[in-house]
This record gives sequence, C-alpha cells and structure tokens, in this order.
Amino acid sequence: MSHFLSIIIPAYNEAVRLGKTLHTVVDYMRQEYPEGEVIVVDDGSSDDTAGIARQSFENSGTLRTSVISYKSNLGKGRAVRLGLLAARGEIALFSDADLSTPITEAPKLVDPIRKGECDVTFGSRALDRKLIGVHQPWRREQAGRVFNLVVRVATGLPFWDTQCGFKAFNMTKCRPLVEAATVDRFGFDVELLYLPFKAGLRLREVPVRWDHNEGSKISLMSDSVRMVSEVGLIRQQASRGVYDGAIRAVHDRAQSE
Repeated sequence: MSHFLSIIIPAYNEAVRLGKTLHTVVDYMRQEYPEGEVIVVDDGSSDDTAGIARQSFENSGTLRTSVISYKSNLGKGRAVRLGLLAARGEIALFSDADLSTPITEAPKLVDPIRKGECDVTFGSRALDRKLIGVHQPWRREQAGRVFNLVVRVATGLPFWDTQCGFKAFNMTKCRPLVEAATVDRFGFDVELLYLPFKAGLRLREVPVRWDHNEGSKISLMSDSVRMVSEVGLIRQQASRGVYDGAIRAVHDRAQSE
C-alpha cells in the first residue's frame, strides 16, 4: 500500500486557533509524509476560518492542500465525510481542529493500516488513561462513559471509546461505507465505526495521548440527547436495510481478497 496519507480537519468557527494547528500539522506532514495531503473542511463558519486555512497553506511546499468551504453549517459528521470522500490518499485520517490528540500520534493509527494489519484504526482515551494530560470536566467524562455504554448495547460495538476525534481509514475499502453514512452531527463517529464493523473489516482501538481543550462546541445536555437519538437512528436504519448494499459490497470484496 502507498504511504500516501490524507489528513482531514473539520472546522467550525476555528479562526482563532486554526492557524497554529495548521502550522503544526503542515510542518509535521512535510517532515514525515511529504507526498501527503491536508484538507480543511470549513463547516459553514461565520468567522474567517476558510481564509485562515488558505493563508496557512501558502508555504506548504510539495504537500497537497485544499480547503472545502460552504455557507451552511451542516454538522461535523457531514464535514468529516466530505473530507474523507475528497481525500486522494489511500489512508485518510481525520483530526479535531484543536489537536486534542497531537498529530505526532498519527503513526499509531497509520502504520497498522499501511502494514495491512487493520482497515480502520481509532484513538481511544479509555484504554490507557495515563495518556490523558488534561482531563475533561468530571460531568463530561461521566456523560461520555454513559454514552459509550448506550453505544455498546445499541450497536454491539465492543469498544471503549468511540468519540475520540482521531480516526483513520483504508479508503480503498471504506469509501463505499463513508458514502452510505448519513449521520451529520455528533453521533457520526459511531456510524463510521459501526459500518466497517458490520462489513467484517478489521478495526483496532488504539490508546493515544489526549488533552482536553476549552472551546468545545458540544453542549453537554442538548447534544448528549441528540447523540443518543442518533445512535437510535443508526440502529433503525440498520434494521431497515439502509446500509445493506454498501456493507454487502465491502464484505464480499474483503472475503475475496
């Protein structure tokens, strides 16, 4: 498999911190993956997120860069999917704009896919909590644990942290599943793991370094309710066969390889 890697960064009203983030990401990619790509998806920001991104990419050398921008706020899930589907790398990794997980953790996710050991890898705060530098507020941590229990019961996913914003995909295998995904808000992470899991692909949860950053766009009460409802939607759509075609195609291809 090619070493060509795409990094996708969804961003909504991130003009204040995006410049520093992209400086860090571009420097890292130029050193480690010079033939790679960085994509910012501006999810209908009302500030100058897109302009900051374009300015930050001016001195990116041979690194491929692009900014996808649109006027309406469609949700982080939609932004991530648009970035993944625009990616030209055989491996695509999306990262939160605040770099809660440092971009230097990327090899933990990229290498198992590059070596053919996994098809999807994703960062986890739950597997080794010693890697957490700055914790979330206590209530948010507890809400996350309850949500994870809901996810495990509702979907059968056997993982401890589905919500860390650091996930990588073998796009050769996963593209049909990304195309079939529908969840636009904060439950999208669950869907992007559920579909490859049901298709029989190889998933690996990987402990990563992580620090809580202030400025989260998540409202603990309203978004927690919405996330649970979106998990219910995933289960409903699965029972109605919405995902069947994509899952079957990916499963059959994996079985033939």
